[in-house]
Amino acid sequence: MIVNKKEFTGGFALLALFFIVLVVMFQPIFNGKNAMAYLDAMYNSISKGSVNYISDLRENVKTVEGKKVSLKLTYSTAVQAEQSEKLFKSAGVQAAVNGKELGINGSISTILESCLGDADLMYHNKGDEVSGKYDMEPRRAIFNWWTSLGLMEKALNDQSEFKLAKVSASVMKKGVETAYNYYEIVPLNIMDELWLVIFSLIFYVVYTLWYGFAILFVFEGWGLNLGH
Repeated sequence: MIVNKKEFTGGFALLALFFIVLVVMFQPIFNGKNAMAYLDAMYNSISKGSVNYISDLRENVKTVEGKKVSLKLTYSTAVQAEQSEKLFKSAGVQAAVNGKELGINGSISTILESCLGDADLMYHNKGDEVSGKYDMEPRRAIFNWWTSLGLMEKALNDQSEFKLAKVSASVMKKGVETAYNYYEIVPLNIMDELWLVIFSLIFYVVYTLWYGFAILFVFEGWGLNLGH
């Protein structure tokens, strides 16, 4: 039995309007995307605009200039070892593959600078230039760099070259990994969409409260109350 028709009707109207707005938000009316997909893309672009560490990483690499390394890297497949050999040879260091194992000799700063150059191209969505250098899909090339740097970190730690390992890991995580994850996303400064960001955050809070109060009014108008 409905004990408060006015409150029940108001709550039901709020609930109905809530779902109407929800249906509208799922329509592809925002540049061919629904509201959630559009905002997700916008926030991804904003986050990309704040994670370009290439310049800082290049300064960090300068701290290991002149350091030579001789490492044996073991990959999960012979194909990846062969593909990675191209990366190191393009960087200007000696590299020789034997099955799944790749031996490299040369300047670690030269290796890391070449790696950051590719990461910078990927960050700016210039995958065709990366592909042209190595004759492979750009994501595959940058993934091979990521794998190689991880193997280098382990090998350097085994040689007690902890500083070199730390710099390699930093390039892998902040440079290569970021470039891979954000490839083909256009970077965006938050100030360019500040009002939309503010509106979306306020709307999220209001929309959540809207649903909560709608349910509350419906139940209270219906006569359902919590008690003990």
